[in-house]
Amino acid sequence: MSSLSVNHLLGIKQLSKSDIELILSTAKNFKEVLNRPIKKVPSLRDITVANLFFENSTRTRLSFELAQKRLSADVVNFSASNSSVKKGETLVDTVNNILAMKVDILVMRHASPGAAIFLSRKVNAKIINAGDGAHEHPTQALLDAFSIQEKLGTLKGKKVVIVGDILHSRVALSNIFCLQKLGAEVKVCGPQTLIPKYISALGVAVEPDLRKALEWCDVANMLRIQLERQDIKYFPSLREYTMMYGLNKELLDSLSKKIIVMHPGPINRGVEITSDVADSKQSIILEQVENGVAVRMAVMFLLAGRQN
Repeated sequence: MSSLSVNHLLGIKQLSKSDIELILSTAKNFKEVLNRPIKKVPSLRDITVANLFFENSTRTRLSFELAQKRLSADVVNFSASNSSVKKGETLVDTVNNILAMKVDILVMRHASPGAAIFLSRKVNAKIINAGDGAHEHPTQALLDAFSIQEKLGTLKGKKVVIVGDILHSRVALSNIFCLQKLGAEVKVCGPQTLIPKYISALGVAVEPDLRKALEWCDVANMLRIQLERQDIKYFPSLREYTMMYGLNKELLDSLSKKIIVMHPGPINRGVEITSDVADSKQSIILEQVENGVAVRMAVMFLLAGRQN
C-alpha cells in the first residue's frame, strides 16, 4: 500500500495496521534526509500548513513547525491566547477565516476531546490532531512506535508498560491503540486512582507493582503526572507518588535485564524519573524527540498526497 486509507490524522483508532506501517517506513526515509548536510526537500512546496494551538505546547509545536519547514511548506502559526477566540469567536469561524486564506493542512491542539474530529466534518482541509484533551495524541504514539522499532527491530511480541497518570494522558490511549495494532503486548502501572475504569475493555492488564511491571517489560514508557488536568487530589503527595512509581537508577540497575526507558516529555525530573535514568544509556528520550520530526514529516507528506 502506498497511500493512507484516511484523509485526516484524527487518532490512532482510525488508522489500520498498514496505515501505521506506511507512516513508519516513510518516516525512516525522512530520517535519512534529516541526517544529510542539506536537510530540506521540496515535497510540500506550494502547500500551506496552519498550526492552531489552543493549548500550550513546546515540543510538539516546534517539531511540527520544523517538519513543515524541512518539507518546504509555507507555515502559518496561530496561538489562541492572542487571537479573536478570546473575543468569543467560535472554533469553526476561526478556522474558516484561516482557510479562506487558502490553507491546505491544519495541525490542531485543543483542550476538548474530539475537537479534531468535529472540525474535520466542518471544514475543507486535511486535519492533523496534535492532541485533543485527554483523548488522543496520534503523532506521539507513532514516534514512540518508530523509536521502539528502531531500537528492537520490531514491535511484534514485545512487552511495553506505560507507567503513571494513565487517566489524564492522551499519550497513553494513542500508544495502547498503536502498540496493539503492531502486535505488542501492553500493560499499565500506576496508582489505582489514575487508572481509567475502561482500561480492561482495551485488552490491557493493570500491574500495580512498579518492580513487577519493569521485570515483565522490554520497554517502560514513563508518563508525567498531569497536575494541570487534575481537579481533585488523586494521591497523597508527589513524594509518595515518587516513592511508589518513580524510576531511579538503583531500581533500573537492580532489574534482571536491560530495558528501554522512554518519556513523552516534558519530564518532571525527580518525580516520575530521576536525572540519572533520563540521561542513561537505556533512555531513548532524545531519540524520541529527533524521530518526532521525521514521523511528522511522513504524516504531512502522505496526507498532502491523498486525494479526497
